[in-house]
Amino acid sequence: MMRIDQDLTPAALLPKIDRLWEASAQKIDSIERSCPPDLASPVFTVAGRYTARGWTEWTQGFQYGSALLQFDATGDRRFLDSGRERTVAVMASHVSHIGVHDHGFNNVSTYGNLWRLMNEGRIPADRAERDFYELALKLTGAVQAARWRDTSDGTGYIYSFNGPQSLFVDTIRSCRALAVSHLLGHVLMGERDERISLLGRLVEHAANTARWNVYYGEGRDSYDLWGRTAHESIFNVNDGSYRCPSTQQGYSPFSTWTRGLAWAMLGFPEQLEFVATLPDEELSPYGGRAEVEAMLLRAATATCDFYLSHTPTDGVPYWDTGAPGLTRLGDYLDRPADPYNAHEPVDSSAAAIGAQGLLRLGRYLSGNGRTEEGRRYWQAGLTVAGTLFDEPYLSTDPTHQGLILHSVYHRPNGWDHVPAGQRVPNGESSMWGDYHARELALYLSRVARDEPYYTFFGPPRDNAAPVASAVAAVGNGATA
Repeated sequence: MMRIDQDLTPAALLPKIDRLWEASAQKIDSIERSCPPDLASPVFTVAGRYTARGWTEWTQGFQYGSALLQFDATGDRRFLDSGRERTVAVMASHVSHIGVHDHGFNNVSTYGNLWRLMNEGRIPADRAERDFYELALKLTGAVQAARWRDTSDGTGYIYSFNGPQSLFVDTIRSCRALAVSHLLGHVLMGERDERISLLGRLVEHAANTARWNVYYGEGRDSYDLWGRTAHESIFNVNDGSYRCPSTQQGYSPFSTWTRGLAWAMLGFPEQLEFVATLPDEELSPYGGRAEVEAMLLRAATATCDFYLSHTPTDGVPYWDTGAPGLTRLGDYLDRPADPYNAHEPVDSSAAAIGAQGLLRLGRYLSGNGRTEEGRRYWQAGLTVAGTLFDEPYLSTDPTHQGLILHSVYHRPNGWDHVPAGQRVPNGESSMWGDYHARELALYLSRVARDEPYYTFFGPPRDNAAPVASAVAAVGNGATA
């Protein structure tokens, strides 16, 4: 299991973070030259060069969002100009895309980052420009919320691109689109002018994800462990009843695909931060603040606990906790992950996503008086970041377009590049892994430098001052 560095601080990571941004700039420039907007979106690297892979267009926002994060971290204006120009020219089709559950990935990473930068005063305030970003963010949340399927208990979920029977664990992270749209005062308009609350849909989707895609050691099946996740839950579309777990990218429905786990680890704590900004009366129709927060916190805690228990000592997991080749690696959880082993690949993208979830959960708990628990997750997040932002994961080779090496896309389908002389994929990068590594680096550098907390949701409501105080404490050098 993970060995948490109890002494690591955000400030101590700044040299690694600065080195990451230096490498990142060259890679963004290289991808911009080789992957122009008239070609398919880059997804993952093959022999160090970004390539496309037809499934759905869910990574283009990460490409242009990365340029915006680069500007945010470094102040280099050309990345702002590039990210903004590409967002305006290319991303509109993603706002109206009715065929995917990925709106929070594509559009919050682009329109959302531009809107956030303007809110923070990082770019000049312009009413027309702000209106443009806000209209896109309002619409993207509503379009995602319209992918709705009712369940047998009268609630529902946002269904995946696989169809209305499919609830993906991934989507909880993408629900940031509904959150921002709701904060902007938007609703989804239905038949007979029904005003459908985006907050209501977000809460119901989160509750069904927490109920069906996350396990709590309560004997639902023979493999029910605290915090295990199923990539996909399948429902009967005729009556809305739950049928079974499934997976598209994991090894089996009864093992844990670690990137799916990581999406939950980050999605639930981020929604806790969102809920903290809302007045109590907005949550009353959905069971009230205590019920909503308890649901989100239980799922966040369980998934983060599972990660800590089923990840090697350095914080980088293998791609699936039930992958059959792991048995050939011996006591693989008692030593650092080996991306060059001959049996199963690691997935650094799961680590990049999950680390931010550990940090956000740690901040939330510490800000609500649970300091010791919060410190454990916070330090674990720092530990993972410390591993990712160094060799053999950080790529400083200027001929390699990836930023974080040893990512995996779709192991069952064989979509990942296996280098000559190797037996399993390694040495490659993914657009989502690189974006989330940049987001993780920005999050930590802001904490270390006492800059505004990285969020799309603004400060908590007035009676949630402990959360704000905890964030301020980090900026002053505290580690919990």
